[in-house]
Amino acid sequence: MCNFQLRFIYYRDSNKLEVDAIVEKHNGDWAAFEIKLGTGMIEETAQNLQKLANNINTLKTKPPQSLNIIVGTGISYTRPDGINVISVGSLGK
Repeated sequence: MCNFQLRFIYYRDSNKLEVDAIVEKHNGDWAAFEIKLGTGMIEETAQNLQKLANNINTLKTKPPQSLNIIVGTGISYTRPDGINVISVGSLGK
């Protein structure tokens, strides 16, 4: 049996930078997720996730393992900047 604990948090800082979900493992590894209904906001959302990653003080915490945008329609792919766009349809039924 695996003892695998995750912590889910909503993130908002004093500059009003928001991220829908930060998922953190017990060892400090973490990933950020933004959730959008359609594909029209992908570019703006990716910029938001990049701001988050660029503002991380890596002396205090690890950099993100991945940055992700979950969308309600479309296909899943990884952008050239490394941000994953994940179609909810590819997550299974």
